[in-house]
Amino acid sequence: MGLLSFLRKILGSKTKEVKILLLGLDNAGKTTLLKGLAKEDIEHVTPTVGFNIKTVRSQGFRLNVWDIGGQRRIREYWKKYFNEVDVLIYVIDSTDKKRFQESGFELFKLLSEEGLQDVPVLLFANKQDLV
Repeated sequence: MGLLSFLRKILGSKTKEVKILLLGLDNAGKTTLLKGLAKEDIEHVTPTVGFNIKTVRSQGFRLNVWDIGGQRRIREYWKKYFNEVDVLIYVIDSTDKKRFQESGFELFKLLSEEGLQDVPVLLFANKQDLV
């Protein structure tokens, strides 16, 4: 199931504008995913310091995607971006087994946040082509 099909299924056909929060550990591939959605060059991606916001229009949807950096020192600020989020996409680096536990811990903390209680979560296992 593609992202847009997923959004239609969970949000219904009447929702046309969607705020997506893109989170995960540093180097998970969040910015590359965002650039791919926006059909931009993904060859030269640098680590996100802070956040990126892009609006992507596709198949009648207006996706406002907030890509927040995943460095340890930035994670404590993730909750500042929970306001009016429609969908959380949590990106996991499938190739970095050493960080699975850390990633799971951060995901568990997010799922425990009151501001995300009713927000659908999509787990995106990134870099599957490298496994």
